Amino acid sequence: MSTATATEPQQSSAPTDIVRNWKTPVILAVLSVLALLVFAIGAPDNSVTFRLSAPNDALVLPDIVLSAVVTGWVTAVLMLAAAIWSFRLVRSGRKVPGWLVAVFAILFIVGFLTWVVGSARTPNVALYGLLAGSFTLAVPLIFGSLSGVLCERSGVVNIAIEGQLLFGAFSAAVAGSLSGNAFVGLAAAAIGGVMVSAVLAVFSIKYIVNQVIVGVVLNVLVSGLTGFLFSTVLSSDPARWNSPPRLPIISIPVLSDIPVIGPILFEQSVVGYLMYIALAIIYVGLFHTKWGLRTRAVGEHPKAADTLGVKVNRMRFMNVLLAGVVAGFGGAFFTLVLVSSFGRDMTAGQGYIALAALIFGRWNPLGAFFAALLFGFATNLQYVLSALGSTVPNQFLAMLPYVVTIFAVAGLVGRARPPAASGVPYIKG
Repeated sequence: MSTATATEPQQSSAPTDIVRNWKTPVILAVLSVLALLVFAIGAPDNSVTFRLSAPNDALVLPDIVLSAVVTGWVTAVLMLAAAIWSFRLVRSGRKVPGWLVAVFAILFIVGFLTWVVGSARTPNVALYGLLAGSFTLAVPLIFGSLSGVLCERSGVVNIAIEGQLLFGAFSAAVAGSLSGNAFVGLAAAAIGGVMVSAVLAVFSIKYIVNQVIVGVVLNVLVSGLTGFLFSTVLSSDPARWNSPPRLPIISIPVLSDIPVIGPILFEQSVVGYLMYIALAIIYVGLFHTKWGLRTRAVGEHPKAADTLGVKVNRMRFMNVLLAGVVAGFGGAFFTLVLVSSFGRDMTAGQGYIALAALIFGRWNPLGAFFAALLFGFATNLQYVLSALGSTVPNQFLAMLPYVVTIFAVAGLVGRARPPAASGVPYIKG
């Protein structure tokens, strides 16, 4: 019997390289050191009172009293422990879990609130008022981010959220003033948002103009147009053109009496309740209906969707117009709920923050909702701290919403993947 020797190719036994992303641990470490220096070592030597309910509420909750020094040290040490743990996880080739980042963020907020309120002349704050104001200021951000979700899930980049909000606010003010009816102004706001969206859709989908450029141009155009009409028409006769009635605040019985969250969630204007409806419809529609499946298909792989019979560009056009309706309602908040008049550039960059909330929320309606709440909290916090007489410079307080935006989008959000075909025009054939 003859034996044959076969030479088999030797397989490499070298271990596969593990790609480690050190961005999150580094950011957590920097924030932990900052907390140690500011919240712990620089803690004011007094106690901070957080009031959970008003004296006339149906159920009065006891106040929370915290020592600024103790709270500062506890939060700083726990944050350092979380940062060290994140380094160990990444070093072993594992990802930093989302819940760890969330706990770290909560600790940072608690430490920051205790430090900054404790540094004020009046070291006590109505926490229910802070949260209620934050939720109110987040309403236009939520509408704007939902508008962006509808567009970008369809494959159209919506940089024009600022213009949609601003023109919606302008339309609501003019129509509400002329008719004397706030609900007419609300309908006009939706039409104003659709008008901006129609221009975006025509140029970006039909004429294949760069979507980012179209969005930026629309923002500048709407700002200039509304500013011109404000100075020449609205300011000439404010009683006729710029005095819209406010939408009424509607309290839901029983639910609005729930401590802390009752007045926040169930004592809203019509725009606030429309925000709940829009959030539910868009979330369920995107992930649990045929329309949502087709929308996500044209945003991820339009050629495959076209092969299956989906009219890609028509679907994109319709969703961009629908996004205009949603953003228009957000614009109505400024002139029919927040104040009873239109002001030049009164949206003040809220559309860009809504765009950041969209990215931070990973193009998911629920994620965008909670991200918008975070930015609304940062915006309201500067007003509350100014009223309390905080020793923190006003310039820093004014920067706070934008600092949170930068950290959230560029740092803590991690790697966020947009829809694959977002910003890519589709040419059939």
